[in-house]
Amino acid sequence: MQPVNRLTITGAMKYSRATISPQTNMIKLSTSGLFLLLILLSLVAGCSPLQTADSAFPLRQIQDISGDNVDAEHYVIAEPEELLEEELSELNKTGTWANNPPQVQIEEEPDIVYDFPITINKQVQFYLDTFQGRQRKYFKKWLARSGKYLPAIHREFKEAGLPRDLLYLAMIESGFNPSAYSRAHAVGLWQFIKGTGRHYGLRIDSWVDERREPEKATRAAAAYLGTLYNEFGDWYLAVAAYNAGEGKIRRAIKRYKTRDFWELAQGKYLRLETKRYVPKLIAAIIIAREPAKYGFTDIDYQSAKPFELVTVPPRTDLAAVAVAAGTKTKTIRKLNNELKKNQTPPNIKAYQIKVPQGSRQLVTANLKRLQPVITTGYKTHTVRKGDTIGRICRTYNLNKKTLLKANNLHSAKLAKGQHLRIPYRTTRYVLLKEGETLSKRYAMAGKNNPLILHKLKKGETLSKISKQYNVPVEIIMQWNDITNVRRIRAGRHIALYVENNGLQSVIRTASTDATITKGKKKQYITLVAGKKRKPSAGTVEAQLTWYKVRNGDSLWTIARKFQVSARDIRKWNNLRSNMIHPGKRLVVKKV
Repeated sequence: MQPVNRLTITGAMKYSRATISPQTNMIKLSTSGLFLLLILLSLVAGCSPLQTADSAFPLRQIQDISGDNVDAEHYVIAEPEELLEEELSELNKTGTWANNPPQVQIEEEPDIVYDFPITINKQVQFYLDTFQGRQRKYFKKWLARSGKYLPAIHREFKEAGLPRDLLYLAMIESGFNPSAYSRAHAVGLWQFIKGTGRHYGLRIDSWVDERREPEKATRAAAAYLGTLYNEFGDWYLAVAAYNAGEGKIRRAIKRYKTRDFWELAQGKYLRLETKRYVPKLIAAIIIAREPAKYGFTDIDYQSAKPFELVTVPPRTDLAAVAVAAGTKTKTIRKLNNELKKNQTPPNIKAYQIKVPQGSRQLVTANLKRLQPVITTGYKTHTVRKGDTIGRICRTYNLNKKTLLKANNLHSAKLAKGQHLRIPYRTTRYVLLKEGETLSKRYAMAGKNNPLILHKLKKGETLSKISKQYNVPVEIIMQWNDITNVRRIRAGRHIALYVENNGLQSVIRTASTDATITKGKKKQYITLVAGKKRKPSAGTVEAQLTWYKVRNGDSLWTIARKFQVSARDIRKWNNLRSNMIHPGKRLVVKKV
């Protein structure tokens, strides 16, 4: 077979085949030890493919993810399965992956020099047309969002000796969304799975996920891409390996005895999801470099928000930082996207948190004068057809006693359209003046003092008090200047600032509902204060078909299997997104 005839552009518009020498392409490292570490990681990768997820399409918010106790509100799902299948089906109609594409003439433009190899064939043309057609609104969003990240990515790639155009790989991976989450459990701007991310120095645990921090993730991606290019010596193979894993590309080369990506793509060994990766990136580069030429003339490019760093102690609440900075919690949350919860990690004594530029000194001064107050907030739930007390309690992580008490209900009977008050614990922060106390603040405002003095009994612990009043241990410690929980003794008065305590004491942050199965019927037993209650008539779910989710299942494939809609499955199971996990039992049919 002849090698691919790559596009040659004459005149003022020039083309470069990314001839990067190993010297310039090598990631710059500060120590020889780190250099040896990267070599070792490369060898490890040969045994266990390090791969990322497929590209991102429409981004939608999800409510639960891989089972970790995280603030999932800040993840977005990448590429719903039905859209992926539609795209692959249309791509498949383009036919064979031509090894000799026809020459394509592009109008000459000054100052456009590609440093990534550009090929135009049927597959690339498919994505050029797709981005301008069916997926135009998504590509427009990606372009607008790219303004936040391109300068920083360009700096990292330039230092690493990588092609500038390669930065658009983040567009194909996540749509330039650092919160993107894929069905392959890959996360962030560069869609790292956990293993790969950790190999390249990213911290990933129940508190922090540095795959979601753009600058750290970009450094890891630059290191990984550099390693891949050093192995394969070809950017098409390198980015294909970024998607499928280097082991997969090694085996493809061995099987087909060629190092030409387009010849590899002719065969069936590589999945279509991997094959599409290269032409999709090429098309993205072509359009992103000259958006106006392809009809994208009204892009409102976003810009990065400048920030400063403030060192804070463990378990610092983001809401407290927001009050101290005079801004919104949402603003602090966006600046610190790597945090999976609304607190800083408990095991980092001096965590550096990002705050809006110009507010560092204000935050440092105000954090010392903040005091938390625990209170009760309320949401409204409108009863829908099929709702039961048990189902509503599971949705909002409440027990039955709390829900009934909050709504002055004496039975579990509900009416469609009925409005229920859903209580939840919330913490607000009061900024005290110099020498002021919470009690004094309430007295001056003419409000009832929310102070509760709890006399510590023999055998009691702060953990027990925390559960009784539904107040985090760390806040109790802050109220009482306790530095060591082991040194508190019986007889001491523990101060708690808890508003609306009559209801607050029975609110719980996690559901304690247990389930038992009898035949084809499922009953829910509500546990209150460690005791079992008999299920009410309204909590028995009868005449249902259940399905246990397996590896590889998606809501869409399960819906097709049982000939129902994904929307119905979400409704029957109180799912707020299409994200499901192996082992979960789903109602898939109601008789």
